[in-house]
Amino acid sequence: MARPGGLARERLSAGAGKGSELRQRIVVAIPLIALALFLVSEGGIVFTLGALILGCLCMHELYGMYERAHPVRLAGFIALAGLLVAALYGSQFQILLAAVAAVPVLFGLTLIQPQASVGGMALTLFGVYWIGFGLAHAVLLRGTPHGAGIVIDVLVGTFVGDTGAYLGGRLFGKRPLAPRISPNKTVEGLIAGMACAVVAVWFAGRYQEWLPGTHALVLGLGVALAAPVGDLFESYVKRGAGAKDAGRLFGAHGGVLDRLDAILFTAVVGYYVWAAYV
Repeated sequence: MARPGGLARERLSAGAGKGSELRQRIVVAIPLIALALFLVSEGGIVFTLGALILGCLCMHELYGMYERAHPVRLAGFIALAGLLVAALYGSQFQILLAAVAAVPVLFGLTLIQPQASVGGMALTLFGVYWIGFGLAHAVLLRGTPHGAGIVIDVLVGTFVGDTGAYLGGRLFGKRPLAPRISPNKTVEGLIAGMACAVVAVWFAGRYQEWLPGTHALVLGLGVALAAPVGDLFESYVKRGAGAKDAGRLFGAHGGVLDRLDAILFTAVVGYYVWAAYV
């Protein structure tokens, strides 16, 4: 039987581990927040170029996880650039045109690839439509009236919701949310994260006189619903590849895709919620 002193030390050690992990998450988040604020404040071509770089990194990680399928990386990067340019200078219609044009471009580049396959084309398009459409909607959202403020609201809701889910799961988590996809996620963490996301967006809206409280609540609810779906979606993709993390850019905290998985969904929902109001 374990001694009381030993149990106390185990609890202290577990608590210290959780605190250390939280500190590491904060350390990783600080430069990302600073980068996000800079890109959003600049808007326009700067914001779009930032989205292009981040998107290429995300695609690189995705294609790396499924390298055995032989994705056509160049086609993916070209298509991403086309979607973002269409979002910057056009509208949803131009984004659709860019997405359609990506198919023959992909086919042409596939034919000159040493190890061409239908699976490689499918994986390439998967990355284009998942990552490309998500970031294109972020560019569209930034271009709407008060777009900078709304993008910030969406980011705040996404990041605060993620932190709330992490802490809620650590403190109260008992029931697994999706054990076959992500064993560490819990129902309690999901509820805590969603509540934090709604409150965070509503609270951020209190400092934006042009954003009514009801609009902020609806936007927050959209973010709260979309973020965990985006998180689970990426976990499912990683599970299929047999990978714990999409990349190693942030060390133990994974890669760029691990940090942006929820945003690829919340940016889309945020755009359509805000577009309905403006």
